[in-house]
Amino acid sequence: MNFEHILFSIEAGVALLSLNRPEQLNSFNTSMHLEVKEALKQVRQNPEVRVLLLTGEGRGFCAGQDLSDRNVAPGTEAPDLGVSIETFYNPLIRQLRDLPMPVICAVNGVAAGAGANIPLACDLVLAARSASFIQAFCKIGLIPDSGGTWTLPRLVGMARAKALALLGNRLSAEQAEQWGLIYRCVDDAQLRDEALTLARHLATQPTYGLALIKRSLNASLSNTFDEQLELERDLQRLAGRSEDYREGVSAFMDKRTPAFKGR
Repeated sequence: MNFEHILFSIEAGVALLSLNRPEQLNSFNTSMHLEVKEALKQVRQNPEVRVLLLTGEGRGFCAGQDLSDRNVAPGTEAPDLGVSIETFYNPLIRQLRDLPMPVICAVNGVAAGAGANIPLACDLVLAARSASFIQAFCKIGLIPDSGGTWTLPRLVGMARAKALALLGNRLSAEQAEQWGLIYRCVDDAQLRDEALTLARHLATQPTYGLALIKRSLNASLSNTFDEQLELERDLQRLAGRSEDYREGVSAFMDKRTPAFKGR
């Protein structure tokens, strides 16, 4: 598939997916949704890919939905936004969350609307110091989507989640880090290098085990304590049968650097 609205490459185990509609602040239209869906399909199916890095081109990460891609003129039939959510945004969030590998998001500028919540479906979020997060839905009469009503209270608490959602105020990257919304805030000029360095490091690690860590932590948000203990048992059983576990132990005993394969 020839991509028009994203940049996509794979190198040394790292898949780099960059939203590429900079003049529209990388807002989503139908075409970009389909291209991202195809790229994520390739990521999942390619056994050489061990880490995904998601970012955006230009001065913004993503401004959410491209409103010009919908007809909401007075006198016309109201769009069914539930169809848009079910067709595009929910599958995207599920794909990012469920990918069996670490997913890094580098937020390079404004992240608004769905663009503010898509990073929260990723595992590690870095943001440029000039970046900001805006739950802009309330300003046009909508509710936070793309998992926002689920992730925000869990990451920053209900009081702050309601303030972000009801007021739609800009949250700086530095404040987002302090609140625990993201992993790290870095200087603008260092964002891409820092994110790539992190991705390349993770690509050398036992990524089968990292995928199980991701799975277990995600499950903990809805499991009871006993259910989580049972899940830890089951996933540890899988981890203990992996080639990476054998290699990790052998390398430790031999006092050498392990060569993990992600399986």
